[in-house]
Amino acid sequence: MGTVRTAYFITHAEVEIDPAIPVPQWRLSAKGRTRHEAFNRQDFVAGIGSVYASDERKARDGGEILATPLGLKLQIVPALHENDRSATGFLPPQEFETTADAFFANPEQSIRGWERAADAQARIVAAVTAILDRDEGEGDIALVAHGGVGALLLCHLLSVPIDRRYDQPAGGGNYFALDVASRRVLHGWKPIDP
Repeated sequence: MGTVRTAYFITHAEVEIDPAIPVPQWRLSAKGRTRHEAFNRQDFVAGIGSVYASDERKARDGGEILATPLGLKLQIVPALHENDRSATGFLPPQEFETTADAFFANPEQSIRGWERAADAQARIVAAVTAILDRDEGEGDIALVAHGGVGALLLCHLLSVPIDRRYDQPAGGGNYFALDVASRRVLHGWKPIDP
């Protein structure tokens, strides 16, 4: 009987919003960094043996905050990126929420040029499956990425249709856990700073 391993899918916390900078290059804000540091103080974090992140700056920031104190090398996996929204770039909050609602409600359609939810789901499922299948580290696995693709992954793991009801709570900085071997969801979204 092998060791039971858990994977934590962690979304980056608050960012410094700058409409003049492409969204993938936004960094964590001071509040976001503090919240990621609070995550590290939970007892189970000591059992993490591998840390992966998307190559977007905010996810890399969160990944480094987690990996460095554990003495681990952050492993970058570009396919963990957020759904591609470069067609619109930055959107004001209310417009973003309306567009995100349409993204989840119409997974087979490109909303305003965004990557289709169905395609983003296939990408994140393939990326996470590859990581979990190939990881040779000791201990649990952390994946630091993004809320949109996290919701799409969660829908897949729960075998439910794509639906924004499975999105993380507003504001970012949440995580869910799954069993690496069975891919069974162990718990839904929780804030990284309990």
